[in-house]
Amino acid sequence: MLTVVRTKTGMKSPPARATAAATLLTAVAIGACTGGRAAVQTAPEPTPGGQTSDEYIAKAQADSIRYPYTAADIHFMSGMISHHAQAIKMANWVATHGASQSIRTLAGRVINAQQDEIVIMQQWLRDRRQPVPEPSPTGMKMIMNGVEHEMLMPGMLTKEQMEQLDKSRGPEFDRLFLTFMIQHHQGAVDMVKTLFETGGAGQDEIVFKLASDVNVDQITEIARMEKMLAALMKAPPS
Repeated sequence: MLTVVRTKTGMKSPPARATAAATLLTAVAIGACTGGRAAVQTAPEPTPGGQTSDEYIAKAQADSIRYPYTAADIHFMSGMISHHAQAIKMANWVATHGASQSIRTLAGRVINAQQDEIVIMQQWLRDRRQPVPEPSPTGMKMIMNGVEHEMLMPGMLTKEQMEQLDKSRGPEFDRLFLTFMIQHHQGAVDMVKTLFETGGAGQDEIVFKLASDVNVDQITEIARMEKMLAALMKAPPS
């Protein structure tokens, strides 16, 4: 756990530039002692309920840009955009594929949460002058040897799985939706785990908050969907 220590003195506060310089020198000194890894991080505050994407970004952005971000942070934010985009596409099918009311309710939560998170991730990349990918449900676009490829992030459905889900209707759609969305959510959890296990990554305020929210939300929904799937499998055929 990282702790922020604040001290008080009776001396007059130094000018802002001097304070900033002193803070920078302290951070450099600490970094040298820790092998170059950033060691100063304010403890993130929980995001208030009902906050819009714009408010969330505005609140965290000022603090975020003071902390280092890494290639792993950029990869996570870029890759999670396409990951969310595919989940949203799956969730939008419930209205046209004869899904049950419980599946419709679940899909509504997925759409509401992940649309807002896509806005946050795109703005984070834009603020740091990084490429901002469009939300593509078929994967994250990457250039390798001068050729553009689409890479599926962990847990994302293959083209064949998406076609299988799209062709299903009614109870079969419900079963496949739950099965595939559990797979999809588990992939997002794995992406968060990889991020936090990468040295120096996940210290940016927005990255930390978003990844932590994704982790909690997806784990909670996996447990809910596993119960729904078990109940569906036990139900007698209609």
